[in-house]
Amino acid sequence: MTIELTETFTSSQGEVRWARLGDGPPVVLVHGWPFSSWIWGDVAAGLATRHTVYVWDLPAFGRSARRPGQDVTLAGHAGVFAELLAHWGLDAGEGPTVVAHDIGGAVALRTHLLHGMPYARLALIDAVAVAPWGSEFFHLVRGAADTFARIPPELHAALVRGYVGGTGGAPLSPEAVEALAGPWLDEEGRAAFYRQIAALRQEHTDEIEPRYGELDLPVLICWGTEDAWLPVERGRKLAGLIPGARLRLLQGAGHLVPVQAPAALTGELLTWRA
Repeated sequence: MTIELTETFTSSQGEVRWARLGDGPPVVLVHGWPFSSWIWGDVAAGLATRHTVYVWDLPAFGRSARRPGQDVTLAGHAGVFAELLAHWGLDAGEGPTVVAHDIGGAVALRTHLLHGMPYARLALIDAVAVAPWGSEFFHLVRGAADTFARIPPELHAALVRGYVGGTGGAPLSPEAVEALAGPWLDEEGRAAFYRQIAALRQEHTDEIEPRYGELDLPVLICWGTEDAWLPVERGRKLAGLIPGARLRLLQGAGHLVPVQAPAALTGELLTWRA
Protein backbone atom coordinates (compact mmCIF):
# COMPACT_ATOMS: atom_id res chain seq x y z
CA MET A 1 0.00 0.00 0.00
CA THR A 2 1.22 3.49 -0.89
CA ILE A 3 0.12 6.24 1.49
CA GLU A 4 -0.54 9.67 0.05
CA LEU A 5 0.84 12.35 2.37
CA THR A 6 -1.95 14.86 1.91
CA GLU A 7 -1.24 17.10 4.92
CA THR A 8 1.51 19.66 5.49
CA PHE A 9 3.11 21.15 8.57
CA THR A 10 5.49 24.09 8.50
CA SER A 11 8.28 23.07 10.85
CA SER A 12 11.42 24.91 11.88
CA GLN A 13 13.20 22.96 9.11
CA GLY A 14 10.66 23.52 6.35
CA GLU A 15 7.47 21.89 5.16
CA VAL A 16 6.82 18.38 6.45
CA ARG A 17 4.37 16.13 4.61
CA TRP A 18 2.23 13.75 6.66
CA ALA A 19 -0.96 11.70 6.71
CA ARG A 20 -3.33 10.16 9.23
CA LEU A 21 -5.39 7.00 8.77
CA GLY A 22 -7.58 4.71 10.85
CA ASP A 23 -9.21 5.28 14.20
CA GLY A 24 -8.27 4.36 17.75
CA PRO A 25 -5.33 4.90 20.13
CA PRO A 26 -2.59 6.88 18.34
CA VAL A 27 0.47 5.27 16.76
CA VAL A 28 3.21 7.35 15.13
CA LEU A 29 5.60 5.77 12.61
CA VAL A 30 9.10 7.21 12.12
CA HIS A 31 11.20 6.10 9.14
CA GLY A 32 14.98 5.99 8.83
CA TRP A 33 17.81 6.70 6.43
CA PRO A 34 17.81 6.82 3.42
CA PHE A 35 14.16 5.86 3.24
CA SER A 36 10.79 7.60 3.62
CA SER A 37 7.30 6.96 4.92
CA TRP A 38 6.86 4.65 1.90
CA ILE A 39 8.36 1.80 3.94
CA TRP A 40 5.36 1.85 6.30
CA GLY A 41 2.62 1.32 3.71
CA ASP A 42 1.58 -2.24 4.58
CA VAL A 43 2.34 -1.90 8.29
CA ALA A 44 0.32 1.33 8.55
CA ALA A 45 -2.64 -0.30 6.80
CA GLY A 46 -2.57 -3.21 9.24
CA LEU A 47 -2.26 -1.00 12.32
CA ALA A 48 -5.02 1.32 11.09
CA THR A 49 -7.59 -1.44 11.64
CA ARG A 50 -7.28 -0.70 15.38
CA HIS A 51 -5.40 2.61 15.67
CA THR A 52 -5.12 6.15 14.41
CA VAL A 53 -1.82 5.97 12.54
CA TYR A 54 0.37 8.98 11.75
CA VAL A 55 3.03 8.74 9.03
CA TRP A 56 5.40 11.48 7.88
CA ASP A 57 8.56 12.20 5.91
CA LEU A 58 11.47 13.65 7.85
CA PRO A 59 12.76 17.00 6.54
CA ALA A 60 14.81 16.46 3.33
CA PHE A 61 13.35 12.94 2.92
CA GLY A 62 10.61 11.67 0.62
CA ARG A 63 8.09 14.41 -0.11
CA SER A 64 9.09 16.85 2.65
CA ALA A 65 11.02 20.03 1.84
CA ARG A 66 14.74 19.75 1.25
CA ARG A 67 17.07 22.68 0.92
CA PRO A 68 20.59 23.74 1.85
CA GLY A 69 20.90 24.96 5.41
CA GLN A 70 18.38 22.57 6.97
CA ASP A 71 19.41 20.97 10.25
CA VAL A 72 19.23 17.33 9.18
CA THR A 73 21.24 15.97 12.10
CA LEU A 74 19.62 13.50 14.49
CA ALA A 75 19.23 16.41 16.89
CA GLY A 76 17.50 18.52 14.24
CA HIS A 77 15.09 15.73 13.30
CA ALA A 78 14.23 15.18 16.98
CA GLY A 79 13.34 18.84 17.33
CA VAL A 80 10.98 18.62 14.35
CA PHE A 81 9.41 15.44 15.72
CA ALA A 82 8.67 17.24 18.99
CA GLU A 83 7.06 20.07 17.00
CA LEU A 84 4.91 17.59 15.06
CA LEU A 85 3.73 15.78 18.20
CA ALA A 86 2.62 19.12 19.62
CA HIS A 87 0.90 20.01 16.33
CA TRP A 88 -1.01 16.72 16.45
CA GLY A 89 -1.96 17.26 20.10
CA LEU A 90 0.00 14.18 21.17
CA ASP A 91 2.32 15.99 23.57
CA ALA A 92 0.13 15.58 26.65
CA GLY A 93 -1.20 12.71 28.74
CA GLU A 94 0.38 9.32 28.13
CA GLY A 95 1.26 10.20 24.55
CA PRO A 96 1.19 7.92 21.49
CA THR A 97 2.82 4.61 20.75
CA VAL A 98 5.89 5.40 18.65
CA VAL A 99 7.29 2.87 16.17
CA ALA A 100 10.68 3.87 14.79
CA HIS A 101 13.07 2.31 12.25
CA ASP A 102 16.80 2.89 11.66
CA ILE A 103 17.75 6.54 12.48
CA GLY A 104 14.10 7.02 13.38
CA GLY A 105 14.99 5.09 16.53
CA ALA A 106 17.59 7.68 17.54
CA VAL A 107 15.17 10.47 16.64
CA ALA A 108 12.40 8.95 18.79
CA LEU A 109 14.74 8.30 21.71
CA ARG A 110 16.11 11.86 21.65
CA THR A 111 12.61 13.32 21.39
CA HIS A 112 11.51 11.41 24.48
CA LEU A 113 14.67 11.70 26.60
CA LEU A 114 15.79 15.23 25.70
CA HIS A 115 12.57 16.99 24.65
CA GLY A 116 10.39 15.31 27.27
CA MET A 117 7.69 14.16 24.84
CA PRO A 118 5.49 11.47 26.44
CA TYR A 119 5.10 8.06 24.81
CA ALA A 120 2.70 5.34 25.87
CA ARG A 121 4.98 2.73 24.30
CA LEU A 122 8.06 2.64 22.09
CA ALA A 123 8.94 0.07 19.42
CA LEU A 124 12.44 0.19 17.93
CA ILE A 125 12.91 -1.63 14.62
CA ASP A 126 16.52 -2.32 13.53
CA ALA A 127 17.24 0.99 15.20
CA VAL A 128 20.26 3.26 15.14
CA ALA A 129 20.69 3.57 18.89
CA VAL A 130 23.90 1.96 20.17
CA ALA A 131 27.49 2.38 19.03
CA PRO A 132 28.95 1.58 16.62
CA TRP A 133 26.50 2.15 13.77
CA GLY A 134 26.65 2.84 10.06
CA SER A 135 27.41 0.50 7.17
CA GLU A 136 30.81 0.38 5.44
CA PHE A 137 29.30 2.35 2.55
CA PHE A 138 27.94 4.99 4.92
CA HIS A 139 31.34 5.58 6.51
CA LEU A 140 33.12 5.56 3.13
CA VAL A 141 30.81 8.21 1.69
CA ARG A 142 30.63 10.24 4.88
CA GLY A 143 34.41 10.67 4.78
CA ALA A 144 34.25 12.09 1.25
CA ALA A 145 30.70 13.42 0.87
CA ASP A 146 31.78 16.48 -1.13
CA THR A 147 33.61 14.25 -3.62
CA PHE A 148 30.72 11.82 -4.01
CA ALA A 149 28.33 14.73 -4.54
CA ARG A 150 30.19 15.54 -7.77
CA ILE A 151 29.86 12.13 -9.42
CA PRO A 152 27.77 12.00 -12.62
CA PRO A 153 24.01 11.54 -12.17
CA GLU A 154 23.95 8.08 -13.76
CA LEU A 155 26.65 6.80 -11.40
CA HIS A 156 24.88 8.37 -8.43
CA ALA A 157 21.64 6.64 -9.42
CA ALA A 158 23.36 3.26 -9.63
CA LEU A 159 25.04 3.85 -6.29
CA VAL A 160 21.77 4.74 -4.52
CA ARG A 161 19.87 1.83 -6.05
CA GLY A 162 22.62 -0.56 -5.04
CA TYR A 163 22.73 0.84 -1.53
CA VAL A 164 19.00 0.65 -0.76
CA GLY A 165 18.86 -2.80 -2.32
CA GLY A 166 21.68 -4.15 -0.19
CA THR A 167 20.14 -4.26 3.28
CA GLY A 168 20.33 -8.04 3.69
CA GLY A 169 17.59 -10.63 3.77
CA ALA A 170 15.18 -11.20 0.90
CA PRO A 171 15.96 -9.08 -2.20
CA LEU A 172 13.74 -6.07 -2.67
CA SER A 173 11.55 -5.93 -5.76
CA PRO A 174 12.63 -3.54 -8.53
CA GLU A 175 9.52 -1.49 -7.72
CA ALA A 176 10.56 -1.16 -4.07
CA VAL A 177 14.10 -0.13 -5.02
CA GLU A 178 12.75 2.56 -7.34
CA ALA A 179 10.29 3.85 -4.72
CA LEU A 180 13.09 4.19 -2.16
CA ALA A 181 15.76 5.54 -4.50
CA GLY A 182 13.54 7.88 -6.50
CA PRO A 183 13.50 10.90 -4.16
CA TRP A 184 17.32 11.02 -4.24
CA LEU A 185 17.84 10.92 -8.02
CA ASP A 186 17.04 14.43 -9.24
CA GLU A 187 19.50 17.29 -8.79
CA GLU A 188 17.92 18.49 -5.54
CA GLY A 189 17.69 14.98 -4.14
CA ARG A 190 21.26 14.15 -5.09
CA ALA A 191 22.59 17.12 -3.11
CA ALA A 192 20.31 16.27 -0.15
CA PHE A 193 21.51 12.65 -0.10
CA TYR A 194 25.12 13.64 0.57
CA ARG A 195 24.18 16.45 2.96
CA GLN A 196 22.30 13.88 5.02
CA ILE A 197 25.24 11.49 5.17
CA ALA A 198 27.57 14.29 6.24
CA ALA A 199 25.12 15.40 8.97
CA LEU A 200 24.52 12.04 10.68
CA ARG A 201 26.94 11.73 13.59
CA GLN A 202 27.33 9.05 16.24
CA GLU A 203 27.80 11.69 18.94
CA HIS A 204 24.03 12.21 18.86
CA THR A 205 23.45 8.63 20.00
CA ASP A 206 26.48 8.58 22.29
CA GLU A 207 24.85 11.50 24.11
CA ILE A 208 21.74 9.52 25.02
CA GLU A 209 22.96 5.90 25.17
CA PRO A 210 23.90 6.20 28.89
CA ARG A 211 20.31 7.26 29.60
CA TYR A 212 18.49 4.23 28.16
CA GLY A 213 18.23 2.82 31.67
CA GLU A 214 15.91 5.74 32.50
CA LEU A 215 13.25 4.59 30.03
CA ASP A 216 10.13 3.84 32.07
CA LEU A 217 7.64 2.57 29.51
CA PRO A 218 6.99 -0.65 27.58
CA VAL A 219 9.67 -1.08 24.88
CA LEU A 220 9.59 -3.60 22.05
CA ILE A 221 12.69 -4.21 19.94
CA CYS A 222 12.29 -6.02 16.61
CA TRP A 223 15.30 -6.99 14.52
CA GLY A 224 15.83 -8.77 11.22
CA THR A 225 18.18 -11.71 11.69
CA GLU A 226 19.84 -11.02 8.31
CA ASP A 227 20.34 -7.27 8.80
CA ALA A 228 23.45 -6.40 6.75
CA TRP A 229 23.73 -2.84 8.11
CA LEU A 230 23.14 -3.31 11.84
CA PRO A 231 23.89 -6.89 12.94
CA VAL A 232 21.43 -8.52 15.30
CA GLU A 233 23.98 -8.23 18.13
CA ARG A 234 23.14 -4.50 18.16
CA GLY A 235 19.54 -5.39 18.93
CA ARG A 236 20.58 -7.66 21.77
CA LYS A 237 22.86 -4.94 23.16
CA LEU A 238 20.07 -2.38 22.99
CA ALA A 239 17.61 -4.71 24.72
CA GLY A 240 20.12 -5.20 27.52
CA LEU A 241 20.32 -1.45 28.13
CA ILE A 242 16.56 -0.83 28.46
CA PRO A 243 14.79 -2.14 31.58
CA GLY A 244 12.13 -4.70 30.68
CA ALA A 245 12.63 -4.39 26.92
CA ARG A 246 11.14 -7.24 24.86
CA LEU A 247 13.31 -8.45 21.96
CA ARG A 248 11.76 -10.18 18.93
CA LEU A 249 13.93 -11.52 16.10
CA LEU A 250 12.30 -11.73 12.68
CA GLN A 251 13.82 -14.68 10.88
CA GLY A 252 15.13 -14.10 7.37
CA ALA A 253 14.45 -10.36 7.31
CA GLY A 254 17.20 -7.87 6.63
CA HIS A 255 17.45 -4.25 7.73
CA LEU A 256 14.23 -3.23 5.96
CA VAL A 257 11.88 -5.23 8.16
CA PRO A 258 8.81 -3.01 7.43
CA VAL A 259 9.17 -3.87 3.72
CA GLN A 260 10.58 -7.40 3.89
CA ALA A 261 8.39 -8.77 6.71
CA PRO A 262 5.41 -6.39 7.10
CA ALA A 263 2.93 -9.07 8.19
CA ALA A 264 5.26 -10.44 10.87
CA LEU A 265 6.10 -6.96 12.14
CA THR A 266 2.46 -5.86 12.19
CA GLY A 267 1.54 -9.02 14.08
CA GLU A 268 4.22 -8.35 16.69
CA LEU A 269 3.05 -4.76 17.11
CA LEU A 270 -0.64 -5.62 17.41
CA THR A 271 0.03 -8.45 19.88
CA TRP A 272 2.26 -6.16 21.96
CA ARG A 273 -0.38 -3.41 21.93
CA ALA A 274 -3.24 -5.79 22.85
